[in-house]
Amino acid sequence: MAWIALILLAVGAFGAIWRFGRLDAAELQIVGAALLLGMAGYAWQGRPGLAGSPKTAAEQRELPESDFARMRQGMAGRFDTADRWLTIAESYQRRGDTRAAAGLIRSALRAHPDNAILWLGYGNALVMHAAGLVTPAAELAFGRAAVLAPDHPAPRFFYGLSLAQSGRLDEAERVWRELAESAPPDARWRSGVERQLELIDQARPARSSAQLQ
Repeated sequence: MAWIALILLAVGAFGAIWRFGRLDAAELQIVGAALLLGMAGYAWQGRPGLAGSPKTAAEQRELPESDFARMRQGMAGRFDTADRWLTIAESYQRRGDTRAAAGLIRSALRAHPDNAILWLGYGNALVMHAAGLVTPAAELAFGRAAVLAPDHPAPRFFYGLSLAQSGRLDEAERVWRELAESAPPDARWRSGVERQLELIDQARPARSSAQLQ
């Protein structure tokens, strides 16, 4: 069946060229030779009997939303320049393409180099691309966000989140405790910081047990 389809395709292509292409005899010979060469290549390398390999539902399933994506709008706001870029980048991250996500945010930073939230997103993207490791480049990105928005809680909060996710619980706790102590009593985000500190306290016994085994 594959050979029949290939021959019909070649005949159809040659007929269309003859009818509409307005080629002279020499040019038609060249086109015919190209079609025959393609058929010869298929005869040599083609293997239509091979079974297909469709992707399973598990392979196509998206990754869960990251903690940064889940928390950033409550901490940093939404419907601004950074939110639009980060929403697109997070769609790449959910598909597992962390390189493309980081590259997209880096492109956004060329146009908006003073956007602290974009720098936070870039730091998080670099951590995700490094499989949870807070690399020197990610440290610089978080530091740049803190310089641009020294009074905003988001840079310190998400830096602490990355530290905690990489297993650096003591450093994350220090960052979050300093943030909680500096928070106004009526700050809406204070409860979120306190919740993260509680999670660190809960994680410590499990980590100590794993280290002893």
